[in-house]
Amino acid sequence: MTDLSQIVKAYDVRGVVPAQWDEPLAELFGAAFVEVTAADAIVIGHDMRPSSPGLSGAFARGAAARGADVTQIGLCSTDELYFASGSLGLPGAMFTASHNPAQYNGIKMCRAGAAPVGQDTGLADIRALVERWSDEGAPEPVAEPGTVTRHDVLGDYAAHLRGLVDLSGIRPLKVVVDAGNGMGGHTVPTVFAGLPLELDAMYFELDGSFPNHEANPLDPKNIVDLQARVRETGADLGLAFDGDADRCFVVDENGDPVSPSAITALVAARELAKHPGGTVIHNLITSWSVPEVVRESGGEPVRTRVGHSFIKEEMATTGAIFGGEHSAHYYFRDFWNADTGMLAAMHVLAALGGQQGPLSQLVAQYDRYAASGEINSTVDDQTGRLAAIKTAYQGRDGVTLDELDGLTVTADDWWFNVRASNTEPLLRLNVEARDTATADRIRDEALAIIRG
Repeated sequence: MTDLSQIVKAYDVRGVVPAQWDEPLAELFGAAFVEVTAADAIVIGHDMRPSSPGLSGAFARGAAARGADVTQIGLCSTDELYFASGSLGLPGAMFTASHNPAQYNGIKMCRAGAAPVGQDTGLADIRALVERWSDEGAPEPVAEPGTVTRHDVLGDYAAHLRGLVDLSGIRPLKVVVDAGNGMGGHTVPTVFAGLPLELDAMYFELDGSFPNHEANPLDPKNIVDLQARVRETGADLGLAFDGDADRCFVVDENGDPVSPSAITALVAARELAKHPGGTVIHNLITSWSVPEVVRESGGEPVRTRVGHSFIKEEMATTGAIFGGEHSAHYYFRDFWNADTGMLAAMHVLAALGGQQGPLSQLVAQYDRYAASGEINSTVDDQTGRLAAIKTAYQGRDGVTLDELDGLTVTADDWWFNVRASNTEPLLRLNVEARDTATADRIRDEALAIIRG
């Protein structure tokens, strides 16, 4: 029996190719996906990794063998696949390992309308079928297999985004974009074409070996080139996309990173101006500034666990207009509740281009507190270390604890959250405070317990 425990995570499939999975396994996943979703048609896209065309083609064969008609949209970003799923009303599969190193690949799957497929919404059933078929043999193809056709949706995707954020009237802006040799190099030229933007393109050549740097802007070393180019050229801002271009990171005119929480707050204020009184979702490790700005803008903030499945579920339940995460995932009701870094970037461009000040001045109103960023610690006993933190802070005057996701400890002028990684022996710490000295003190105090 195939052991999928190392490649099937909580929300997608991801592993080393071909050591952990290959085209025959992808074919089984395609068949199981159709079986579990009961789909008579699906849409498939893939990124620029060398193994992606073969894996996506195998998945298509498996799906067609179970009777589903397959629309292949070819090279695309993950949010472009979500657009196809939403606009075509089809379940979808995107072949990508996102920001992971070159030797990895994976699948992100969704139901029709870009609804998530997670551990409790189909992924466990897909895994069980694949394991059984790997052991017993795949089922015989149905009497009438489905068709496989090609359809390019890039132009429609760009038109949809530009219909949501009007950039035609902004002042001219100079924008440096680092695509990291990922799918931003495919989508950005079409989305930005004809807009009042001077585009300085960095690493737009599609190359899944990532010759310049890993396509993971969350790691500071991977935005060093972007920061330098912005400073050297006097650009108004810089944008960095991850490998599958569903996340976007922003640097200001000084080359300084803009917190994803500040971007969440900025976009939330803009969305609330269009939808007064709307609900905005934020995960529990975004800044205090996010719910503050939402309330100041007349909206209702809702706090949730970390992870796109939880965000999307809460958006569907509450009818939220927007959601944001600390990891630079931004979710829009106008985009089938799915995440799209491109649309968030367009909001930033519209906000900056609609006034005369620099980006650093614009985002200052949304970046109000001192934060540690996420700090990872390798531990032998995640549960024991979390219990030690709980013991250390429980009962302190003016301190509250909650366990919505890991452990969050909150006081009047600071908070921190500690969460266990699902895939590694790590605890992840995030600290925020009203001033840097307090943030540093609480960080060191918490780390002493975590690493004790």
